Amino acid sequence: MLFKNLTERQYLLLAAAGNLLVGIVGLVVAFASDSEAILLDGLFNLTYFVSSLFAIKIAALLAAGDNDKYPLGYGYFEPLINGLKGVLVFGVALMALFSSLFALFDGGRVVDPELAVGYGAFATLIGWLVFAFTHVGHKYTDSPLVKTDKENWLINALISSCVLVAFAGIHLLNTLGLPEYAPYVDPVVVLTVVVISLPVPYKMAKYAVLQLLNRTPDVHLVDSAKTEIVETLDGLDVQALYVRVLQPGRSRMVIAQAVVAPTADLSLAQQDKLRLNAYQKLNQAHPHTTLDLTFTFDSGWGLPKSQGGYFGLAS
Repeated sequence: MLFKNLTERQYLLLAAAGNLLVGIVGLVVAFASDSEAILLDGLFNLTYFVSSLFAIKIAALLAAGDNDKYPLGYGYFEPLINGLKGVLVFGVALMALFSSLFALFDGGRVVDPELAVGYGAFATLIGWLVFAFTHVGHKYTDSPLVKTDKENWLINALISSCVLVAFAGIHLLNTLGLPEYAPYVDPVVVLTVVVISLPVPYKMAKYAVLQLLNRTPDVHLVDSAKTEIVETLDGLDVQALYVRVLQPGRSRMVIAQAVVAPTADLSLAQQDKLRLNAYQKLNQAHPHTTLDLTFTFDSGWGLPKSQGGYFGLAS
């Protein structure tokens, strides 16, 4: 299949191009039709476009790996970009919310229904096409950046569909002899769009902040990493195994201390072999894994400091 051969960068570029196209058309039609709902849709897309440019750059940096300047690599740039994108979209949505409330109490807003319906049809078509494209892209690349674009385009497509249906309703109101209600369609659409879209940037920003704060990811990820390490240490007299996992974006950092019996006779070569086996097993399950596995006789090197670890050295 053609899409299977595309790279992460190519998926991101196409999603960004879609944002730019819909954003520019949205702004032009918004000023021509005097529709704030279309203006909001255009601003959403331009916000996504700007953040996508950073995401494309970050994708290239992630592929380069760590270096002396960034010893842990560029993994933390990924949640940083996703968090900023979430905050920007959340801010735009809040401004639109207050503006639409003022419009509702001020008699609504008269818009050009022909232009509005035309834009709605255009944006809906582009939205669902790019969503399908990024959905396939996430399946083949397993990229958090492409996943974020996929989620954004799902919201985009839903918003555009709402705009199309709502503005088509203006014709229905006129047909039913209720033109006095037509000015309220635009602010009501904005309110609907905000209600639909607000949870997504909020969750996006929240998840990104937790990653930047080095919070432990889902417990099943930690348990999975621990199980994979235990399997590679089979046959070794391990008295305790302490595993910590961080996952900024796609990168998974595993820090583990294996407390072995004092009678264990482990040469450096044997330790290196065990480390390599553990790394290979972890990397099969998650291709973007780094591992720091050490062997010790003293559990104090593995226990958290809050439990007497490190220089409390409680064996």
